[in-house]
Amino acid sequence: MISNLRSDIEFRREKALELSFQVQQHLAAGGKYTIGKSPVINPDPAKRSEKIDPETILKRRKPPISRAERNALRKLAEAL
Repeated sequence: MISNLRSDIEFRREKALELSFQVQQHLAAGGKYTIGKSPVINPDPAKRSEKIDPETILKRRKPPISRAERNALRKLAEAL
């Protein structure tokens, strides 16, 4: 099977070899490296504030008018 990513792999090979060479140079010069913990993939969501701003009031929709109210308005409109 031929990989669709072959050109991508070939493109990145040169950069990978260069990075590998740099790591070897660093270690040969007495450098050290450590393997740390991997980062969390899905971090916890941000904490919500406990403060409620009195200026911020939820704007709720008014409930729709009932059938009886709609009929009464229709009769008033026809009377005009």
